[in-house]
Amino acid sequence: MTTAWDALPLAGAIDRAAERRGEPGALADALADDATRVVLVHRGRLAGDPTTGLVRVPAADVRDAAPAPDEQPALRWVLLGVLDGSQVLALVLPDDADATPPGLEGISESGRWADLVRGRPWSSLRDLAATVPADDAALAAASVALAAWHASHPRCGRCGEPTVVTQSGWVRRCLAEGVDHFPRTDPAVIMTVVDDDDRLLLGHNTAWAPDRWSTLAGYVEPGESVEQAVRREVHEEVGLTVGEVVYRASQPWPFPASLMLGFRAAARDTVVRCDGVEVDDARWFTRPELLAAARSGQVRLPGRTSIARALVEEWFGDELPGA
Repeated sequence: MTTAWDALPLAGAIDRAAERRGEPGALADALADDATRVVLVHRGRLAGDPTTGLVRVPAADVRDAAPAPDEQPALRWVLLGVLDGSQVLALVLPDDADATPPGLEGISESGRWADLVRGRPWSSLRDLAATVPADDAALAAASVALAAWHASHPRCGRCGEPTVVTQSGWVRRCLAEGVDHFPRTDPAVIMTVVDDDDRLLLGHNTAWAPDRWSTLAGYVEPGESVEQAVRREVHEEVGLTVGEVVYRASQPWPFPASLMLGFRAAARDTVVRCDGVEVDDARWFTRPELLAAARSGQVRLPGRTSIARALVEEWFGDELPGA
């Protein structure tokens, strides 16, 4: 089995058209173009479902319902890029977009946007990622990641003043400080650990169901290389010393803002000492042992959306049972 690292869920390539973001009126021009399509995000979910795919709404369907992109409303617009020759926007709807309480003069402010929410299927990014085409998964990942960033960073981290959205949704600017704030991405390492007998180590997190097992993972700390992070995390969580560390692939993981960097790590010893805080159990598996455990349901492997599954199956040499 050859692992298609360039086909990992959420890791599809799109033309992000970064050169257009700073153009005056870029969002308004895109919205005025009938060829433009819009990805809708509401409460962290996306319009669409795993069967029919991600919904890309024609721009004409949202022009009247949504305020203009340069009005700085409760809505958030983002220029995601260009796909099949057409621009694609994300429209992040307010949480109360489907509510109908009366506002001033008995008119509901959110009612203007209710039709964009009601009557559509809404799905989580996790549900869509493994089934939709790579282009749609990439658009969905960027939409959800940016929606989460805007929601959690409305103010300047230096002075606390509100920020305004610029660069077609990709920057928040503090006018008081004169500084730009960019979307946050947190690097994390995730690794298969293999011993001299070519056995695979899987760990069990203290918060998981008893049958759930996966590869080890953790965030990269300030001033640390990714290779150092792999060795540190393995030693902290299961007490093993790691020698060679080989990079395999990466995957965006916007839950809410991670970039997973996948590695294969060679263990120099095999005596496991779990920290009991994050990992309460860890086991070495041969290929026949893991196959039997997965078939019996004793071990539930990471889902196919995650790079963890790809790393495990690369070691195994074939697909393993389970979703």
